[in-house]
Amino acid sequence: MNIALKHIALIQTGIFAKPSIEGQIVYLQAKHFDETGILKSSLFPDLKTEDISEKHLLKNGDIIFAAKGMKNFAALYENKNQPAVASTSFFVIRLNEDFQDRILSEYLTWFLNSASSQNYLKSQAVGSSLVSISKSVLDEMEVSIPDMNTQKAILRITHLRRTERKLQQQIDLLREKQIQQQIINALK
Repeated sequence: MNIALKHIALIQTGIFAKPSIEGQIVYLQAKHFDETGILKSSLFPDLKTEDISEKHLLKNGDIIFAAKGMKNFAALYENKNQPAVASTSFFVIRLNEDFQDRILSEYLTWFLNSASSQNYLKSQAVGSSLVSISKSVLDEMEVSIPDMNTQKAILRITHLRRTERKLQQQIDLLREKQIQQQIINALK
């Protein structure tokens, strides 16, 4: 079944805030993530609670979508006892209650990051110096929703593939060290 994202989820923009040295809330920015949406840096609270409205706080299962610039990834927000808000670089996607039992947030994140979705979104981006994807493009994007078992299988396969890549990188690194050691031993 294909359905427009606007029927599945509420989409709102992140907020503009000025980070401070001390704070109680994390201000998520695109710089905190790699191009695939994996958190690459430690997060520190850098916004004061009194500066943030409750409605902007991210909830477990929210998806943040980087809509500005060349990195247009989706990332799943998982609250690790650290309240956070998204910056204006992101759209916050929150599943509607009537879809929470029909689509997994993890699956929707995977779907938005899939090659076909990324190609579609990049083809709809506007702007020359700072390209961006509009809310209306996200609203109208057709999302394929398979049954729950299929969604879970896709996520398991994706997780296994990610694990395989990490293991392959470790093997390559160890192999390189082994070759370098053999060269050093040969020179002695």
